Amino acid sequence: MGSDIDGGTVVTRRANRFVTTGCLTTLIALAVVLGLVVSWLWYRHWHDENVNSDRSDKAFASLRKQARATADDTARALTAGGTTDPDALTGVIWHHSQAPVITYDPSRREFTATAARTTQYDEDAMLPGGGPVEATRCFVSTYTHRPDRTWTARVSERDDDVCRPSTQIGSRVRLALTRISSMHAEDLTRTGVQDALDPTGRRSFEVRNVEREQDTLTISVLVSSSEAAANQCYRFTRRVPDQGSAEALPLSSC
Repeated sequence: MGSDIDGGTVVTRRANRFVTTGCLTTLIALAVVLGLVVSWLWYRHWHDENVNSDRSDKAFASLRKQARATADDTARALTAGGTTDPDALTGVIWHHSQAPVITYDPSRREFTATAARTTQYDEDAMLPGGGPVEATRCFVSTYTHRPDRTWTARVSERDDDVCRPSTQIGSRVRLALTRISSMHAEDLTRTGVQDALDPTGRRSFEVRNVEREQDTLTISVLVSSSEAAANQCYRFTRRVPDQGSAEALPLSSC
C-alpha cells in the first residue's frame, strides 16, 4: 500500500516539475519577445526623431535661403527701376516679396518688409499624427538706398510674434478683396465700403478715399492688425459697373 502512495507522489512531483518548467520557459519566451518589441519601438522612435529633425532643419534652411534670394532680387529690381517715388518703390517690394506690411522711413531712406514664410515637410510617426507638418519663420527685410543710387538688402530672422500683425493684415486684405469684389456698383461709396469691410466697428479697416476714373474705382484703405499693433495703407482697384475681381497694392501712405 505504501509503495502505491510513494509511486503516486513521484508521478505528481514529476508532473509539477514539468508544469513549472513549461511555465518558466513560456515566461522566458515572453520576456524575450517583449524585450525585442521594446527594443524595436525604441529604435523606431530614435530613427523617426532623427529623420524628422533632419527634415525640419532642411525646411527651415530652405526658408532662409528663399528669404535671402527674394531680398537680393528685390534690391536689384529697386536699383534697376531708378525711381524715387515711395509708392512705386513699395509696389516693387510687394511684387517680389508679397509682404503684407512694408514701411518707409524717409530719414533713413529705408523700406522694411515684414512677412512670415511657410513650407511643409513630411514627418514620420508610428502612431497617427504624422504626415505633412508646416514650418514657419518670420523674416524682416530692410532695403536701404545708398548714395551711389543702388539698393542694398539685409534680412533678419525674428520671433514669430513679430510677424503676427503682418500675417493678420494679410488675412484682412484678402477678406477685403473678397468683399469689394462682390459689392454692387451703387454701394461702392466711402460709407458703403466702410460698412462692408468693418460692419462691427472694430476699426480693422478705415476707408480713406474712394475715386472713380472712367470704369475703374480706386479705394484707399488703412488696414490694421489687432490692437493696432501695425497698419498698412492699401489701394484696392475694381472695374465698375460690373462685379469683378478686385486687386490690392500696398502704399507708403494713404
